[in-house]
Amino acid sequence: MAHTLLDSGYSRLTNRLNRFPQGAPPSDLLRKILAMLFTEQEADLVARLPIKPFTAEKAATVWKLAKAKARKILETLAERAILVDMEVNGQTLYALPPPMAGFFEFSLMRVRKDIDQKALSELFYTYLNQEETFIRELFTRGDTQLGRTFVNEQALSPRNALHVLDYERATHVIKTAAPMGISLCYCRHKMTHLNRACDAPLDICMTFNTAARSLIKHGHAREVEPMEGLDLLAKARSHHLVQFGENVRERVNFICNCCGCCCEAMLAVQRFAIFNPVHTTNFLPLVEPGLCNGCGRCQKVCPVGAMALVTADDPENPKKQTALLDEERCLGCGVCVTACPKDAINLEPRKTRVITPLNHAHRAVVMAIERGGLQDLLFDNRVLFSHRALATLLGVILKLPPIKQVLANTQVKSRYLETLITRFRGISLI
Repeated sequence: MAHTLLDSGYSRLTNRLNRFPQGAPPSDLLRKILAMLFTEQEADLVARLPIKPFTAEKAATVWKLAKAKARKILETLAERAILVDMEVNGQTLYALPPPMAGFFEFSLMRVRKDIDQKALSELFYTYLNQEETFIRELFTRGDTQLGRTFVNEQALSPRNALHVLDYERATHVIKTAAPMGISLCYCRHKMTHLNRACDAPLDICMTFNTAARSLIKHGHAREVEPMEGLDLLAKARSHHLVQFGENVRERVNFICNCCGCCCEAMLAVQRFAIFNPVHTTNFLPLVEPGLCNGCGRCQKVCPVGAMALVTADDPENPKKQTALLDEERCLGCGVCVTACPKDAINLEPRKTRVITPLNHAHRAVVMAIERGGLQDLLFDNRVLFSHRALATLLGVILKLPPIKQVLANTQVKSRYLETLITRFRGISLI
């Protein structure tokens, strides 16, 4: 499109966003969204920022501005939740989060008067649900995805509960996070402006650790103690919401409580199940035909349409139905288990265990490898010609078939990279 050929602040920002492992394909709609969130001058400045966290001094050098002026711009962007700010060893660092999960969501996680949230919601909905390029880019590229499903712990048998690790439990994330914030659900808030929202709780979006600290500081979230967090989790589960959170084991930054009608991740599973857009739990529900009475409650509460009713082939009752699971689509969340009035569904371990990246750096590197963008993480300073040249060279090398075969090896990506990134944690995006 014509605007993508122009050297505008918005086109440069779009190019910058696409250096993330999960990008934002250029379009007229994206430009309109960015124009609502950034002035063109801000877009131009943000386009020059590194991927990895940076200081005000670094931004001042890149922007060729005085440190005080650069810091004021950074603080203004952080107040609007465009940037995330964090304290590390007594020093303030800033990072630009990706569009999702990131500043797209943050723009609707509280009621604001400085932007037209109804118009923005309409743009988001069209960009995500009708144009589809972005949602495909976000959820269907590569084997490693941004988010994963947390198992409903109430659905686990005592035997299976013994095999669930701490990082697989939403309760553990809530109990150990410091701090925890609660905001409006971006997805249902957006749908409210479109008159499409369901009646699931709205004030229930959970952020933790670095992301929560920044959002709380600038009024985009309210801080809650673990006990209230656990109460809200119970409330979410009572409404048959699915816990969809960050696909890392350490320092999870968000858990969304998702419905199947409003939430982007659940809608992506319904539309692109074959691409595994969301990492599942390590369980699958098993239906006991002899106990199932075909009431259909499991089908009704399943957020991704993985349960269906089929004939039970009962000669004494030809109209009798029973539940049937679509394993390819199932998240293993356990919502169907807790909804079944006959205890006819049980969670059983999957044959192959799902691998979860160690931390943000591990996930970012693996996603970048799978999507051909590792060079953008390793040679992040595009101001230097040497970094631009090395990034181009590495990008070519990574496209060679032998390298692709090596990087496709699950054990290489999980064990080697985990060891490497444990030692070098500087690539973390937030």
